Amino acid sequence: MNARKVIIDCDPGIDDVLALLLALRSPELDVLGITVVCGNVPTAQGGENALKALEFLERLDIPVYLGETKPLVRTYVDAMDTHGADGLGETFLLRSSDVSSKEGAVEFMAKTLREEEGVSVIALGPLTNLARLIERYPDALSGLEELVTMGGSYRSHGNCSPVAEYNYWCDPDAAKMVFEAFSVQPALKGKHLNMIGLDVTRDIVLTPNLVEYMCCLSKETGDFIRNITRFYFDFHWKQEGVIGCVINDPLAVAYFVDRSLCGGFLAYTDVQTEGVAMGQTVVDTYDFWKKEKNSLILTETDPFRFMEFFISRVFDVSEDEVRRVLKQIMVKDAGKLVWQRRDTACTSWQRGGAAE
Repeated sequence: MNARKVIIDCDPGIDDVLALLLALRSPELDVLGITVVCGNVPTAQGGENALKALEFLERLDIPVYLGETKPLVRTYVDAMDTHGADGLGETFLLRSSDVSSKEGAVEFMAKTLREEEGVSVIALGPLTNLARLIERYPDALSGLEELVTMGGSYRSHGNCSPVAEYNYWCDPDAAKMVFEAFSVQPALKGKHLNMIGLDVTRDIVLTPNLVEYMCCLSKETGDFIRNITRFYFDFHWKQEGVIGCVINDPLAVAYFVDRSLCGGFLAYTDVQTEGVAMGQTVVDTYDFWKKEKNSLILTETDPFRFMEFFISRVFDVSEDEVRRVLKQIMVKDAGKLVWQRRDTACTSWQRGGAAE
């Protein structure tokens, strides 16, 4: 198997760490490095959390680079009310290794994109590092094979304002710059940004019964996930009345590996940078502006297939075995839309029964 080369740009963050677990246990990915940006937690704390995840996975061979410590323009607002004071559910995990992060995330991105062939970026946090890359090293963009970003919202409501998703709200100017780059930068001509927004990630809910199943598969990994998500569970119940927690970032990694997990449409997208709509992604669904499409907006997903994918990879269990158990513990049709794949391109979906 020819693994795809990726840089994971993130702000760890509970769900970022779950995404790292998935990425580093997926043989289709060759993770060249992890770059950290301020978001869920300040940059230094995010770097420490990335190293904690790498230590747990015994993958400290992967370098961690610290990037931007504040948004381009607006005042930095963290999300520690959601992720805990340490960003990992207030577990305050200790590390035994003396491996440390390095400075220069943006420079690492530029160097890697210039020197390596076929490098993609999976961005799980605010897009500040990528905006600085565009600003300082636009020539390096010619080496970018693909960008998948967890952020934004099309029709779903926001999670930090009525209309905005946190990553783009945290640094709306950076998000705007990155979207615009896919319209105006010659090096990105013919490419588009893949937006994994709240329209799809809100369907990815880690519930208590799923965590119990994970603990049955592996006490070590299951307890790790249980411990870092407990705070997240409490937040989601108090904030949204959800029994469980929405794990946004792992879906971006899963989609990068398997495109059949999400479906959507191409459109021109802009980002609002001020006022009550700050951070909102304005998607030109009906081509009103007649501008070149710069983004693939993912709007549909299959939670059952995602959990099958996530658990089989993270716990090294066959998909058949995971599917057998998930049929017992996941509600696949409870009076809501259940999306069922109907073509191999996964660009159009239908209302239907649970996917198999």
